Amino acid sequence: MKRLLFGALFLSTALLLTACPQTPPPPVNPAECPVGPLRVQSLDAPSKLHGLGSFKGEFVPGELIVVPKPGLSLQSLRASGVEPQAQLALDVIKVKVPHGEEKVRAEALLRAGAQYVQPNYVYRPLRAPNDLYYPDQSAYLNRLVRLESAWDFSTGRGCPPLVAVLDTGVLAHEDFQASKYLPAGVNLDVADGDANPTDDSAPNNWGHGLEVASVLGADTNNSKGIAGTTWGGYVVPIKVFYRGGGATYETLFKGVRLARQLGAQVINISLGGNDYDEVLDEELARARNEGRVIVAAAGNYETGNGGPVMFPASSPNTLAVGAVDLLKRRANFSAYGPELDLMAPGVEVLAAGPSGNYRFVSGTSLASPIVAGVVALYMSKYASERKAWPSPDQVYQCLINTAEDLGPSGWDPEYGFGLVRADRAMTDTTYCFP
Repeated sequence: MKRLLFGALFLSTALLLTACPQTPPPPVNPAECPVGPLRVQSLDAPSKLHGLGSFKGEFVPGELIVVPKPGLSLQSLRASGVEPQAQLALDVIKVKVPHGEEKVRAEALLRAGAQYVQPNYVYRPLRAPNDLYYPDQSAYLNRLVRLESAWDFSTGRGCPPLVAVLDTGVLAHEDFQASKYLPAGVNLDVADGDANPTDDSAPNNWGHGLEVASVLGADTNNSKGIAGTTWGGYVVPIKVFYRGGGATYETLFKGVRLARQLGAQVINISLGGNDYDEVLDEELARARNEGRVIVAAAGNYETGNGGPVMFPASSPNTLAVGAVDLLKRRANFSAYGPELDLMAPGVEVLAAGPSGNYRFVSGTSLASPIVAGVVALYMSKYASERKAWPSPDQVYQCLINTAEDLGPSGWDPEYGFGLVRADRAMTDTTYCFP
């Protein structure tokens, strides 16, 4: 994995914002400001609306806004197969239509004598976190994954799922505190058998777990550092790397087992090996059958031309995630093949660094926690609305059917089903919120 230290001298300058007044200004004193009422230019505002509005954006399912021509009665509207719900103005009516038939019914209303018909568009606050370096993240988190639109629907706080990160452990950092979950008396270091998940892995791996955990769950909207994908979720770091060494089947098995015992709804594994591990895959299957969603990095290759998807991402029990750059092109190191499911940004991703700094890093290890964060946001919104967690199958169908298709049409071995789209996962009513 390529690592580039990100020093303070290279950080972008934050925009200064003028604070709003805490109380509204007093009304104008007529003696000090002797002006009359607003000057009316015209009471006549002829409508320029004709035809059909756009159905591309987000709108309320089953609702249309109708501007009728003079003389079009409510009875005529009902005869067109719609039910008037509210007269918003003398010339604006909201009507109810069957879900999924909005555009067809709108066209029928035009034929019946309506002057203009559009969906009942949805408007939302444009939520963007105030983290100091978020502008350096927005190019991929917002322009590619569209997280700001997703955060308008959920910041993971209503029913926050617990996300387990199986990795090298974590290190102390100013921007990974509130979201970090360290249950008392639990041996979170399953490799060395103690309760301290502090990263003490080999030098070439040191800091990897913090990078992954921060991309997923950095403390967000706290005016410092970076934004985590989950915004308000919780991350439990499970250390599966030995002191001064690497991870093995045994430590990964123990890590998955501990994630199950802790009740994690989502498990992120940004690790990989070249051989299929049948015994570990059975443990992954048990976790999935319990309702847990497992997201795994597809793998990196130094050859510059990718290679086959590594295990555990190659398991049918995981969501396999590859990496794209800012131009939505597969990164040349990113694994590909028949097991690939989704893509996410994985080139020059800003993460918390092991020395208390922030740095740009690249790899499918960073793409995986972005998808895991989107999974957590979706599960949080679903649980808040439906009072139950979605099944792994439903999460899978939601994400692959709302992904932005890249490469050849449909699934393909280089891009899977395409780029994960957080905004679509929050709003889709066919696969995500049927």
